[in-house]
Amino acid sequence: MTHTVSDAARAIGDRVEIFVRNVIAPYERDPRAGAHGPSDELVVEMRAKAKDAGVMTPHIRSDGGHFNQLDTAYILKRSGLSPLGPVACNTMAPDEGNMFLIGKAGSAEQKERFLKPLASGEARSAFFMTEPAADGGAGSDPSMMKTEAVLDGNHWVIKGRKTYITGAMGAKVGIIMANSKEGACMFLVDLPDPAIKIDRVLDTIDSSMPGGHSEVTIDNLRVPADQMLGQPGQGFRFAQIRLAPARLSHCMRWHGVATRAQEIATAYACRREAFGKLLIDHEGVGFMLAENQIDLKQAELMIDWCASALDAGGDGNIESSMAKVAVSEALFRVADRCVQVMGAQGVTGDTIVEQLFREVRAFRIYDGPTDVHKWSLAKKIKKATLSA
Repeated sequence: MTHTVSDAARAIGDRVEIFVRNVIAPYERDPRAGAHGPSDELVVEMRAKAKDAGVMTPHIRSDGGHFNQLDTAYILKRSGLSPLGPVACNTMAPDEGNMFLIGKAGSAEQKERFLKPLASGEARSAFFMTEPAADGGAGSDPSMMKTEAVLDGNHWVIKGRKTYITGAMGAKVGIIMANSKEGACMFLVDLPDPAIKIDRVLDTIDSSMPGGHSEVTIDNLRVPADQMLGQPGQGFRFAQIRLAPARLSHCMRWHGVATRAQEIATAYACRREAFGKLLIDHEGVGFMLAENQIDLKQAELMIDWCASALDAGGDGNIESSMAKVAVSEALFRVADRCVQVMGAQGVTGDTIVEQLFREVRAFRIYDGPTDVHKWSLAKKIKKATLSA
């Protein structure tokens, strides 16, 4: 890795950190940040302050260009210092990944209509890919996708069911993945739409993403043909364009979350006394915090390594899988140790460590479970070995 973070990214990243710590962190106890994520009212309020502070969508340059991945990592890690930080600064999933995809694959008209309100923070989005297991639909294996798109004149008619759709409740822009006779396709849609029914918002372990995670029925949705991303059959290729950077940006944001948990646990251990001395002076506690520091640094280096691979022009498929596994597992160890260091205090809502633990636990599942990524990597190892 030979690239370094640009001065421009450092400047905006440092502003983001000050904003998140001083302005957004106090919102963590706001009752509008509920079990299904912050309310739309709270999102609007926080984003207004982000605009005033000049940190709205900070990974997008003022000229509309995207910072490279290494620069983006510097910025997004700082936005993640509060679970509300990415929401306020408009670096949260799925919006960040959807903006990246539309920016890469969208037409000029699609960018104006769908990307512009996302980049300004005026709208939220949802990515409709995962389907209910009870229907035999797509989860970690997108080839199992059951949702169908049929061409009818100058419209596509889409029918199917989706689940775990982050942010569907309250979203204004949707990207729907469906199968056609030509293969997988992606469609840009305006939301809400009466043909897209939110059946329920699922109760999940995490609570940082606006709108939560929904189960959805799509019943004969008519989408104009010019709202397809690219051409019929390009859906899986576009999914790869989105997924590798999106996996990595998850790592970036949650690195900030784990860093914050480490800060809180360390401060607690340095003021709480037991058995005649500070907790941190007990070897068992001090060693856990030391292991956390090691895991955080290794995760940071893994993120930067994968970012550099993407910046060098690679598809990042292997690197992002490796980073997703290594970083999610390392950050979960960090969050778990922080809870342990704080004892009973760590499982209460008196500090945010309990929520940070839940958020990082979910990260081991989102954008591909650890086990699926390991299995995928093992297949590539076998193929490379047998073809050598």
